[in-house]
Amino acid sequence: MQATKKLIVWQETGCNVINSKQKFCLIMAHITIIALSNTLVQYPFTFLGFKTTWGAFSYPLIFILTDLTVRLLGQKIAKKVVYFAMLPGLVCSYLISNAYAQNALLSYNEVALRIAFASFLAYVFGQLLDITVFQKLRNQTKWWVAPGVSNIFGNVFDTYCFFFIAFYQSSDVFLSAHWMEIATVDLVFKLLISLISFLPLYGLILKLLLQNNAIKIAATSH
Repeated sequence: MQATKKLIVWQETGCNVINSKQKFCLIMAHITIIALSNTLVQYPFTFLGFKTTWGAFSYPLIFILTDLTVRLLGQKIAKKVVYFAMLPGLVCSYLISNAYAQNALLSYNEVALRIAFASFLAYVFGQLLDITVFQKLRNQTKWWVAPGVSNIFGNVFDTYCFFFIAFYQSSDVFLSAHWMEIATVDLVFKLLISLISFLPLYGLILKLLLQNNAIKIAATSH
């Protein structure tokens, strides 16, 4: 009975215990997804007559990672991970965008700077919105409600915020003309990929981690 109570408290509040190595791995995972997505977002393609980018396939992972962090470690740690990752993510975004635009890492480029700044704002506020919504819904009886709803809110804000800041009246003629269409299709792809693929992955990982923690709690309760 005592072990069961501990497990319920852990699921409802998060354990709020994390070592430096685990925190570093979470931060690096965020930075990696940001860097990868900011590379892929600059490669638009047409699917069934709609324009989108390859970034739609990688970025939803960051919301699932954040939701697992909130669920297992609590919202305070999830926010700390975002705060630690945001500046390195900004630098990576600028360097990658600059290299793509001018084949040079350190030279000044307005388009690259806008993309990096857009990525920075969209990431920080999109993740904080995701964390807030997830925290409000974390005690719902259905495990998929909190990650599903928070994922939708976070992706909607993140996508339109990024594309508007990065490409509205941009010097990139194609993206300037089609940013709204690309953002909308990008969002649809993100949501479909998240709800069909990444949400079940979240459920599977959560189940495995909860089972593992239940074993540990039971072992320490005897």
